[in-house]
Order: sequence, then C-alpha cells, then structure tokens
Amino acid sequence: MGHQDKLKDNNGVKKQTMKENFSNLFEKFNNDRDFKLFLIVGLFTGIASGINSTVFNNFLSDTYKLTAAARGIVEFPRELPGVLIVVVLGILSFLGDTRIAIVGMIFASLGMLGLGMFSPTFATMLLWMMLLSLGTHIFMPLSAGIGMNLSQNENYGARLGRYSAYNLIATIIGYAIVGFGFKYFNLTYQVAFVIASVFYIFAAFFLGIMKNKKPKTRKITIIFRKKYTLYYCLSVVNGARKQIFLTFAPWVLIKVYNVDPPTFAILGLIIAVLSIFTRTIVGNAIDKRGERFVLSLEAVVLIVICIGYSFAADLVRPSIAVVVIASCYIIDNSLSVVEMARSTYIKKIAICPEDVIPTLSAGTSFDHIIAMSIPFVGGILWATMGYKYVFIVAAFIAVINLYLSLKIKID
Repeated sequence: MGHQDKLKDNNGVKKQTMKENFSNLFEKFNNDRDFKLFLIVGLFTGIASGINSTVFNNFLSDTYKLTAAARGIVEFPRELPGVLIVVVLGILSFLGDTRIAIVGMIFASLGMLGLGMFSPTFATMLLWMMLLSLGTHIFMPLSAGIGMNLSQNENYGARLGRYSAYNLIATIIGYAIVGFGFKYFNLTYQVAFVIASVFYIFAAFFLGIMKNKKPKTRKITIIFRKKYTLYYCLSVVNGARKQIFLTFAPWVLIKVYNVDPPTFAILGLIIAVLSIFTRTIVGNAIDKRGERFVLSLEAVVLIVICIGYSFAADLVRPSIAVVVIASCYIIDNSLSVVEMARSTYIKKIAICPEDVIPTLSAGTSFDHIIAMSIPFVGGILWATMGYKYVFIVAAFIAVINLYLSLKIKID
C-alpha cells in the first residue's frame, strides 16, 4: 500500500472516530437532556429567588413601616398557599409534574410583577405576595420530585446536590444584581421585582421544552400513610424552626442593626459561595452516610445557632454582636440544602414511586400549617419580651428536631 493510500485510510479512520465520538456525545446529551434542561431551570429560579430573598424584608420595612408583630402577622397569608398546596397539586395532577411546575413559575412571575408594579397599598401587596407564594410553593415539592425522577442508579442525593449547586450559583447573580444595583445604579425595589419576574418566565420556558410524563390516571390523590408519619413530624418541626429563622433572623439585622439591601446581598453572596460546596458535600453525605446522620448533625448545629442569636448581644458589644448574628444567619441559610435529605428519605421508604410527590406535597402542607402560626406567636413574644426569647423557643424546637432525626430508619 502506498504512502498516499495509508494517509487516506488514516484520515478515514480519524473521520470515522470523530463521527462516532460526536454521535456518542450527542447520544449522551440526549439521554440526559431533561436533567440538563432542569439544571437551567434551577439557574433561572435561583436568580429570581436570590433577588426576592435579598430585598423582600427591607421592602416591607421601608415601604410599609412594619413592626415585628406586624411582620409576624404577614407570614399568615404568605404561608397560607403552602398549607393548601397538597390540594392544589391534587387538582392539577392531570397535567403531569413538569406542566404543573410551569403553572407554578407563571404564578410566581405574576406575583413578582404585581409586587413591583401594582402594590400601592398594603392590602394589594398581600394579594400579590400570596400569588407569588402559591407559585413558589407549587414548585417546591415538584423540584425535588422531578430531580429524583431524572436520577439514575438511585443517585438521588448526588443529583439533587448538583441541582441545588446550580440553583445556588445562580443566586449569586441575584445577589449581585441587588448589591451592585442598589449601590451603584439606583435600583429600586419595584425594578428588582420586575427583573425577578422575567427570570421566572425563563424558567417556565425551559420547563416547557422538557418531556412531560402525564400520570396514567387523572384521579386526584392525596396520600397519608402511617409509614410516613415520621416524615410528616419532621416536616412540621422543620417548618416551625425554619419559619422563625426566615421571619425574624433578617428582621433582627434590619431593625436592631440597620442592615440594608446591599449588605444583605453581601451576606447572600457569602452564603452562596459557602453553599456551593456544602450542597455537593451534603448530597454525597446523604448517599454515603444516610439521612439520619445528615439531619441529626443539622439539628445540633441549629441548636448552637439559636444560642448565638439569643445571647450574642448580652455577651459582647454591639459591633461584635452584629458579626456573630450575621455569622449565624450565614450558617443557618447554608443549611437549607439539608431539606433534600427529607426528600430522599421519603423516596427511599416510599411504598411505590407514585407516593413520592403526593407525600412531599403533604409534608409541605403540614410544614406550613405550623409555619402560619409560629410567626404570629413570635411577633408577640418579640414585642413583649424581646427578640432573644424568640430564638430560645427555636432552640427547643431544634432539640425536638434532633430527637426525631435520630429515629430515622431505612429498611
């Protein structure tokens, strides 16, 4: 065979190899296409939620001049959609998980738009806030369920950890929009909410091009099984503890230490950077050490954080106390990823796959039943005795959380 023939053969082999590699790469992407699209959804929802979480409390304080007690009362209508979510998801069940998630994103977008453009009074603000809350609560159990349904070889923790990491990376962009926007570009609350609304629409679009698996039956199903009782209890206790932190931790920084939106953006950036690593670590820890270990460790850390919130101002001068409380705020928010351990727990003990999302939805409703009342009680406790007693109560709730977490067993 001549030299030219050899070159032709080699070039033919190289072209064939390149074609095969490209074909394999395309096939690999196509096989995991929906999960990659779901990661993009996580990016857009992360940006939107990053903007909202950074400015919402300051928006309430600056626009409507709320007291701590009034701030607690606001949580009742805000969390009401969470209580009703099991019913809402049951009614919409004929659509399939992905299409229901699209509905949630559209509601969230309209709610954010209303907060930005159509909230001249406190009453109208509450209505738009409830619509936003309905949208985000619809997506809350679905995101975990969709992520696990797109998992392979039961690597639920790692998959949810990856999704959470993408979602959290995106919140950095949301924090940057708030931080730089308010500090250098005269960004207003109204414009910030409109920007977040647009990102929820982008999320809806990418959900729309994912494959949608419709259920075999259109029957509205609400599942309550004795086997899932521990999960329901964990959801209730977590809802109580979480709602105290969500409502009053930023309120302490705003009302006691005058923290503004750009500073919250910096705190959020620190949380995001820290949590990029912790979310992947927690996801792997769930797969290797189990939900019992992860949830018990979270409860211990939360007890320490509650003590920090409660007694920092009594033990050190204000300039150091604000750093301690801000550190507790950072660590607390970095632990939000542990929520996926409760989701993987129910996935592993589910009697059948069809139980997972209805049970997650029921857990969300139980979570929010207590979450509606806790802020009201906390606001009264703050007004009558001081904010540190709010977090002392949260410490007792964290102890209960530890006890329940230690009872987890997976057959």
